[in-house]
Amino acid sequence: MLSDVSKPSLHRHTRFRSAHLPDDRDVHVYLPPQYANDPTRRFPVLYLQDGQNLFDGRESYVKGEYWRVGEHADTLIQRQHLEPVIIVGIHHAGPRRIHEYTPTESRQLGGGHADHYGRLLVDELKPFVDATYRTRPDAASTGIGGSSLGGLVSLYLALKYSDVFTRVAVMSPSVWWDRRVILRNVRAASPKPPLRIWLDIGTAEGRKAVEDVRLLRNGLIAAGWRDGGDLAYREYEGARHSEQAWAARVGDVLAWLFPSEGSSAADGSARPAPAVSHRRRGSV
Repeated sequence: MLSDVSKPSLHRHTRFRSAHLPDDRDVHVYLPPQYANDPTRRFPVLYLQDGQNLFDGRESYVKGEYWRVGEHADTLIQRQHLEPVIIVGIHHAGPRRIHEYTPTESRQLGGGHADHYGRLLVDELKPFVDATYRTRPDAASTGIGGSSLGGLVSLYLALKYSDVFTRVAVMSPSVWWDRRVILRNVRAASPKPPLRIWLDIGTAEGRKAVEDVRLLRNGLIAAGWRDGGDLAYREYEGARHSEQAWAARVGDVLAWLFPSEGSSAADGSARPAPAVSHRRRGSV
């Protein structure tokens, strides 16, 4: 259950412009309570896709249904499950979302501009955030994540830019894209990059989606990731492909990716106490 620790500290940067993509976009930045209280401290950073759906239900795709990322982070930090972390939510480009979040072009659906989107993140947005806020800019302190196509592009870019991002949230990823091209990307990742990966799926997202994500889990294990070590795989019983479902488990994701010092998840071998209640079925 979320506690009313504070009203999350959010900063909005409007119409962030890129030389690599045609659309300007808004960017939200969540600052942990310690940011104002300790002016000499620097913080790790998590970059999340689909920024419209993270912090404010008034601008979410389905009005009122958003992840409550700021509230989750405040609560977990207070409970000492989560290291204080800056969270950056990047708005997607509306109708061109599918183009920016996919690594290859589909004959039927188009897409294939993830490399350009990656340049926006790595060459433009991250330098801006590092210059504007007190961040720890090293790769070990920097994460990337998202759900659905946002999960797909986050894993793709983490594999490509493992010198920039090392903590990855891959929630309900669209493994199906372009005949499961992401599985080929994982197999081609050699030597194995030093990524700490959270991977999940809801059992009510459809049999095919669950099977695809299990294939991705198996591919990561074959490539050298260790389930229970630098890979956390979760199946959420009855969870659908929706903002509500991702909101119900984003606390788990945050606490595993950025555990506070001394927490049960700090060594990657245990699952932290959840921020919200849910039923979970073990992986198979």
